[in-house]
Amino acid sequence: MSLLHTVQLAPADPILGLTEAFLKDPRMDKVNLGVGVYLDETGKVPLLRCVRAAEERLEKQASPHGYLGIVGLPTYVHATRSLVFGADAPVLERVASVQALGGTGALKVGADLLQQLSPDARVLISTPSWENHRALFARAGFDVQGYRYYSPELKGIDVDGMIEDLQAAEEGTVVVLHACCHNPTGYDLQPADWDRVIAAVTERKLVTFLDMAYQGFGFGIEEDRAVIDRFVDAGLEFFLATSFSKSFSLYGERIGALHVVSPDAETARNVLSQLKICIRTNYSNPAKQGAALVAEVLGDAELRQMWEEELAGMRERIKRLRSQLVEGLRAEGIDDMDFIAEQLGMFSYSGLTRDQMVALRTDHAIYGTDAGRMCVAALNSGNVAQVARAIAAVRSPLLSH
Repeated sequence: MSLLHTVQLAPADPILGLTEAFLKDPRMDKVNLGVGVYLDETGKVPLLRCVRAAEERLEKQASPHGYLGIVGLPTYVHATRSLVFGADAPVLERVASVQALGGTGALKVGADLLQQLSPDARVLISTPSWENHRALFARAGFDVQGYRYYSPELKGIDVDGMIEDLQAAEEGTVVVLHACCHNPTGYDLQPADWDRVIAAVTERKLVTFLDMAYQGFGFGIEEDRAVIDRFVDAGLEFFLATSFSKSFSLYGERIGALHVVSPDAETARNVLSQLKICIRTNYSNPAKQGAALVAEVLGDAELRQMWEEELAGMRERIKRLRSQLVEGLRAEGIDDMDFIAEQLGMFSYSGLTRDQMVALRTDHAIYGTDAGRMCVAALNSGNVAQVARAIAAVRSPLLSH
């Protein structure tokens, strides 16, 4: 028997597997609310005007396609550091930053470094969390457990339960936190809640890994990075993964970054040297085009203003779609899902059961995860009423009680 005969068929990815099923579905009225992608009114991934303008500028330069350094494109790394920490922030002198292959790549590089530094540490992720958080840290060799976050009874965050779990964690435990626009629930901690989290992390000497894939989709660019300043002001060391897939609509370019806030500049240099080894032995160095586009936009005042306006337009449109879905549900007799309009970001934790989500796919061609997560950023004026009717239909047995 060959070695490969021992390989077993792996289960489909809970998110990407949905898309595969969606693409095979022959029904013309199908709606994919599974994958976290912002779609415009035509149901397509938009090409932002600022990105197109940057592309035209880069085309005129016609530069050769040489390798980037291991850390990535210098102008891009500088731009993303300024975006998440603030331009000329004093903390930048002790931050090690690298370009990464999207937010996922940033998490993976960070996980590899943490495995090198603390191989026996436990990793805590929110319950629930983005599906790939658990898989990613587990594949890196960690024991991954959860801390309380979403409460179905509260239809919101169980802050007290979360703090209890953090306070019970062993020293050195890695805690993965969503900086804004929590995926999948859409519920974010309030400023006072963050103060409690920071106090617990400090007291228990936990290692914080912040994931910020949706900066600008909550309240705004500056508002959404405010939690970063809180951790800096508390004097904490922490890891931060960021992504520009959503905010620049550059999904296929895989543009992200990893930042490690260190206690001093010398430690940051040491950390950067180890990050470079993690990258070199994984994918050697990142790609240039997407990073060049982001750097061009963020480095030019006119394009930066255009991007901020386009990002604000996406953010406000998502909020309108949430309200429209709630209105559609109310029109169908569902009056206990108004919380959808209060959630933030691209996702909604609908509260629907696994059986109801399966019924949505099977009977109504509406695709969302079994956990009840829906990407409201994939709604539009042409399908929001259809989605509301379908939800009402799968909820009807509950309404009859």
